[in-house]
Amino acid sequence: MKKGLLALSPIAVFLVVYVVTSIVAGDFYKVPISVAFLITAIYAIASSRGLPLRDRITLFSQGAGDSNIMLMIWIFVLAGAFAASAKAMGAIDATVNLTLQLLPDNLLLAGLFIASCFISLSIGTSVGTVVALTPIAAGIAEATEATVPFVVGVVVGGAFFGDNLSFISDTTIMATRTQGCRMSDKFRVNSQIVVPAAALVLLGYIVLGTQIHAPQGVPEVDALKVLPYVVVLVTAVVGVDVMVVLVVGILLSGIIGLGYGDYDVFGWFASMGEGILGMAELIIVTMIAGGLMSLIRHGGGIDLVIRHLTRHIHGQRGAELTIGGMVAFTNVCTANNTVAILTIGPIAKEIADRYGIDPRKSASLLDTFSCLAQAMLPYGAQLLMAASLATLSPVEIIPYLYYPFCMGICALLSILFRWPRLSAKE
Repeated sequence: MKKGLLALSPIAVFLVVYVVTSIVAGDFYKVPISVAFLITAIYAIASSRGLPLRDRITLFSQGAGDSNIMLMIWIFVLAGAFAASAKAMGAIDATVNLTLQLLPDNLLLAGLFIASCFISLSIGTSVGTVVALTPIAAGIAEATEATVPFVVGVVVGGAFFGDNLSFISDTTIMATRTQGCRMSDKFRVNSQIVVPAAALVLLGYIVLGTQIHAPQGVPEVDALKVLPYVVVLVTAVVGVDVMVVLVVGILLSGIIGLGYGDYDVFGWFASMGEGILGMAELIIVTMIAGGLMSLIRHGGGIDLVIRHLTRHIHGQRGAELTIGGMVAFTNVCTANNTVAILTIGPIAKEIADRYGIDPRKSASLLDTFSCLAQAMLPYGAQLLMAASLATLSPVEIIPYLYYPFCMGICALLSILFRWPRLSAKE
């Protein structure tokens, strides 16, 4: 018991270093999460018992260099290169403007929600979607009778649709890798849980948006620049390996960007380099977290957690609720849904295996509940970014996050009614 608690103590150290310090500083981005993880790693290695120092460092390094961790890192590298090279050649602006041009005036709210869902699904990041669409949403609100927090809430809510489902979202990558299932399989299962929520919210926006009209003067768009996102989405949905998908996206972005003169070869390379460097902190955190989990597992910490968490679990429903609750709580502590999934993923896998939960379902629950928690955090990156761009308080936006609320309800209903029904043949 004491050994297991000591093995779990690095988690408490991380919460103190990151969460408590951030609360004292009044800013959850004051302490870099990579530094908090580094301090935690040093403590974990120093406090481990039963092994010489060099062996403890070796055990930590083996966890950091685990094959699943390294595969995630290669995907992060490719995703960063694709996102940056596509943005540099104007793909994000083209996607946003083309979507807005296709919207009927009387369906503006519904169309803005669809645009946010599609863009986040295509680019795999809720933050990027919020940055792209929030200024437009704020402008629409000012030109109509809608309130600014309400229209911004449409964008932020839709952004989490793609964050939860996109094949190039780091949360999806983490969830599928930790649970051992294919992204395409997780997509099919996860979509059965959250698409009803999106459809219900879309219907609500159709009703609420009939009196709102689209702004004038949307820039002309070259639809060819949207092609990389469309190809990435289609090839991923049909089951092509995500690394192949990203390579194809990078090549298409480069060819189109070079053809239009948006950059030369060296500019293309530079944009990819910036994208890769932009993933640096996530890569570092991923490796350190992998090392920490290795030490915690060796010290009996994971066994202790599973033993206590499952003591009062009765059947699959209780196990699924435990998985969702654990990742949501961790997300509240870290304000980062990717880190929450990475931290809880191995424990969730143990619980899923013990109670016969399909990996596709456990991966979907991890992703969905982490996105739900992240969407509700006034100190989360998405709400902070949206509030800054629209000159609002993050708290003002939260009551209008209709899609995350409905997504959470649908996730709970999927546990209660054991939906979707899965078989090994699927």
